[in-house]
Amino acid sequence: MSKSPPIPFSTTLFVKDTCLCLHVQRAARALARQFDEALRPLDITNGQFSLMMSLNRPEPPSMNAVASLLAMDRTTLTAALKPLERRGLIEVFVDPNDRRLRRLRLTADGGRLLAEALPIWKETHAAVDERLGEHGADRLRADLLALT
Repeated sequence: MSKSPPIPFSTTLFVKDTCLCLHVQRAARALARQFDEALRPLDITNGQFSLMMSLNRPEPPSMNAVASLLAMDRTTLTAALKPLERRGLIEVFVDPNDRRLRRLRLTADGGRLLAEALPIWKETHAAVDERLGEHGADRLRADLLALT
């Protein structure tokens, strides 16, 4: 005979229906799968696209700047950089003015791949925006920014 849970099942249903964290996580996973699938022909994930795009700057950013932008800790960022570095898409190098800092930059191959990925990203993003309706994407971005 099974034991009944200490919290009523109705509470579980209430949390499922109202938990913002759960809804945001589910939506993030669904979006990630959609962008991952779109970018699959280039053999990159949406996370790798975002990471590479974060390096597309006039001056190579520091590891800390990229980690902050992507809301990652340095350990997670370091792990995410490894496959891109092995493929020759990014470089990690010591800052010439401060040897304690590591900077990141796209290689020429990385820049070319990012340029190839951008139209795919735009097309996928347009489809997502359309599903959200008029001003839906702008409203969602504003709401998500309010939480951060």
